[in-house]
Amino acid sequence: MAIQRRAFIATVGGGVVASLAGCLGEDGKNDTDGEAGIRGETLTVTTTTSTYDTGLLDELNVPFEDRYGVTVDAVAQGTGAALETARNGDSDVVMVHARSLEDEFMEDGYGVNRRDLMFNDFVIVGGSDDPASIAGGDDAADAFAAIADSGSAFVSRGDNSGTHTKELAIWEEAGIDVESVGEGYMDGGGGMGDTLVTADQQGAYTLADRGTYLSMRSNIDLEIHVQGPVEGGPELLANPYGIVAVNPAVHDHVNYDLSMAYIGYLTSVEGQKIIEDYTVEGEQLFFAEALAEDPNFQQYVPAGWQSSDGDD
Repeated sequence: MAIQRRAFIATVGGGVVASLAGCLGEDGKNDTDGEAGIRGETLTVTTTTSTYDTGLLDELNVPFEDRYGVTVDAVAQGTGAALETARNGDSDVVMVHARSLEDEFMEDGYGVNRRDLMFNDFVIVGGSDDPASIAGGDDAADAFAAIADSGSAFVSRGDNSGTHTKELAIWEEAGIDVESVGEGYMDGGGGMGDTLVTADQQGAYTLADRGTYLSMRSNIDLEIHVQGPVEGGPELLANPYGIVAVNPAVHDHVNYDLSMAYIGYLTSVEGQKIIEDYTVEGEQLFFAEALAEDPNFQQYVPAGWQSSDGDD
């Protein structure tokens, strides 16, 4: 599915409403019963370093905590680690950006009620000298091939995160085994912010999500050489985010009710507007995707899923 900005529903019935039935009253406030049921509780959210490093989580979580009288404990990890934490029952909800890993998590029975949340895209960044001459290119795989052919330095996340998963997919598209890239290929093994700092220090290229890059741009000396689809670049660099509740049938101690309240809030008009309006130095970092005039059924089931009779 092409990554394009869906029509964002700015108002519903003249007011802000949450999408989780039963948690909010008609005036948009908690009803007494719902508030009493979860007040004082803690929700553990495992999420990507990109949502944490950009500051978006604070913007989203503070209003939620104030409304429900709860605490959100956000644990920033790469997508693979965030999902593994949830598999172990140490998280209530996951907010991640690697659909293949999300699908595996759901197919294995650990996640329920996945929703599309937002998107941005990936960009290929590097120093202004651009030794691989990739600036302005419109093919991510060709850019990676040029980086490898030129022997240029490249810093990988190397942490099974959503960004690392996407990076490996691009190397595969380029027909290159990362083991053969050479000495210039470095395993950063850290979060997105740390990886950008390392790439800056080493004069290397790296793959970054647009949001984290923009939030750090004034502190590093890296430029975007290949744009993602948000700016008309290749679809291969699309970066959608999903949110999934941990299955209480697998881990009966997880806070499922509060997880669903959180998912409902983030995918409500209010939550989506916060995402849409969040900027750093005038740049929008993420684009709301939960609400659309033409909802995407595929968000609820693993990619490629078919019913038993073969119908999509």
